[in-house]
Amino acid sequence: MKKVTVYTDGSCSGNPGPGGWGAVLMYGKHKLELSGGEPSTTNNRMELTAAVEALSRLNEPCEVELYSDSRYLVDGLEKGWAASWKKRGWRRKDGAPALNPELWDRLLELTGVHRVTLHWVKGHAENEWNNRCDELAVAETKKFS
Repeated sequence: MKKVTVYTDGSCSGNPGPGGWGAVLMYGKHKLELSGGEPSTTNNRMELTAAVEALSRLNEPCEVELYSDSRYLVDGLEKGWAASWKKRGWRRKDGAPALNPELWDRLLELTGVHRVTLHWVKGHAENEWNNRCDELAVAETKKFS
């Protein structure tokens, strides 16, 4: 299996508000930067979208080291929250609807294809690639201002 490193980040000006996402994929000496945005969204949606878009670009099953500063993303997958929400018909334990079910569902599908190891990184710190993803996401957000 190919080993790919992925960094992702999401941004939102207001929550909800205009938002953007950014991702950097690295395989050997190859690097691909991705970004996009929406005129009205939430930060959590952009965090999830960055991961979905990055993993969707992989053409075959890969070993992926995915780095994100989003506890929502990392914990949602690592702690099994998303899988539990799905089993309950996209409901949380308290019966309230789970947010962003279509993005979580796609992430569960993609993490079933790829062997993904998640890493939480501190945002706005000294991590070059997390900072680059933030720049990409913020630039997309500004396109809607």
